[in-house]
Amino acid sequence: MNRYLGPALIGLVVLLVILSGSMFTVDQRQNAMVFQLGEVVSVKTKPGLYFKLPLVQNVRYFDTRILTLDSNDPERFITSEKKNVLVDSFIKWRVIDARQFYVSVGGDEVRAAIRLNQTVNDGLRAEFGKRTINDVVSGSRDQIMNIIRTKADQDARKIGVQVVDVRIKRVELPESVSENVYRRMEAERKQVANELRSTGAAEAEKIKADADKQKEVILAEAYRDAQRVKGEGDAKASAVYAAAYGRSPEFYAFYRSMQAYRDSFKNKSDVMVLDPSADFFKYMKNPRGGGK
Repeated sequence: MNRYLGPALIGLVVLLVILSGSMFTVDQRQNAMVFQLGEVVSVKTKPGLYFKLPLVQNVRYFDTRILTLDSNDPERFITSEKKNVLVDSFIKWRVIDARQFYVSVGGDEVRAAIRLNQTVNDGLRAEFGKRTINDVVSGSRDQIMNIIRTKADQDARKIGVQVVDVRIKRVELPESVSENVYRRMEAERKQVANELRSTGAAEAEKIKADADKQKEVILAEAYRDAQRVKGEGDAKASAVYAAAYGRSPEFYAFYRSMQAYRDSFKNKSDVMVLDPSADFFKYMKNPRGGGK
């Protein structure tokens, strides 16, 4: 019995080796391609456990997850205005047909990425050449990305690849061009500021002149009204004085003399040189005014 135990163990080990070599698993993130003597026999796209002929068939796996192709340096493109712009973009892509992917680029992701990058750059160059800087910076960026994604996806299908998305991260002017643009913008802003200052100064002078004119008109009208009121007051005062003088000329003469005395002797330092017999002292000599 011991004679048969050794060969049985050896046969069991060989059987296990054969079984292990004839089974393979496919992950949900992969496609598997089965080769027999260098030729493609089948492609497994669904996850699970599969069998193959050991020593005759071999399996190669392809990642079907979404990959990102991000350029290290921005590309230079020319707009319709003949202005250079630096564009930084990235591509989202994945393998959807492992057989076509293998036939077209040998299943090499690097070769596929190079082709996708060339396709996208050609599309960007064509689209940027139709548009101005303002369009590519803000106005038509979404439209450009949609057009490029559609064109790149159509070309990528030929190698078994799907372009999921193309995004423009940044659009900038070259440093030398940026400095010139900034200088021009600064000069334009200064020109606008100077124009606004000149317009403001002119408006200020206009407002000031109008205010001075209104001031002179108001003062003239006020002086005219004051003179009229004063004249009317003087006329009324004269009328009152005349009426009072007409009623009692003697009293009016006395009142006027008292006013003259008050105004004349207001200050102690005042000096008057008059003839004592003058009419000015008439009411001092005789309050009744009858004698001298």
